[in-house]
Amino acid sequence: MGLQRCGSCLNFLLIPLALWSIVANVLLYFPDGKISYVTNNHLTNYVWYFEGICFSGIMMLLLAVLLIILERDPFYQCCQSESCNKTYRVSFVVLALLGIAFSGYSLIISTLGLVQGPFCKTPAGWEYIFKDTAGRYLTDDSSWSNCNEPAHVVEWNIILFSIMIALSGLQVIICFLKVIAELKRILCGSYSVFIQVPKHFQPHPQQIEITPASSF
Repeated sequence: MGLQRCGSCLNFLLIPLALWSIVANVLLYFPDGKISYVTNNHLTNYVWYFEGICFSGIMMLLLAVLLIILERDPFYQCCQSESCNKTYRVSFVVLALLGIAFSGYSLIISTLGLVQGPFCKTPAGWEYIFKDTAGRYLTDDSSWSNCNEPAHVVEWNIILFSIMIALSGLQVIICFLKVIAELKRILCGSYSVFIQVPKHFQPHPQQIEITPASSF
């Protein structure tokens, strides 16, 4: 019941998460605050998947706006029967599943980028020095100094990829909660009935949520 009442809150929460995801992904293109690494293609290959900009960013932003618009009262009032309401609710499930796919993609790519480590300059040249460590370099900060350029690139990648993992993970959870809430409404037979109250009592239609009694 709480999930259903807070559905709009979850939609609005997706917006700042998407914006921060875009910012974190953009910052990955400028290690040490320099643009030269972009032009010379001296960046980790996982930043070119645009996971934070496109998928957990722009796509999730559009999805959140669409969910907010669909949950407005005029759309509810179009469905005054149980069958129509269920069909309407299925669209929310589809959108939430798309959200899980978008944010899940970003979560996976960001995790792979974090485990692989940065593309940096070592005494042997530009390479993925931590690629074969299976992420063990994350707890061995003494090895970070092997990356001579860009400056502090290991810390830069760890912080930003970790932020993107956290943001996309929250998006997955929010979308999953929305799927559960909408499926509960559909499967349990919860639907909306609109009663037109006389104008001298109330100027607008009143919505009453009715859940059929259990047959047991």
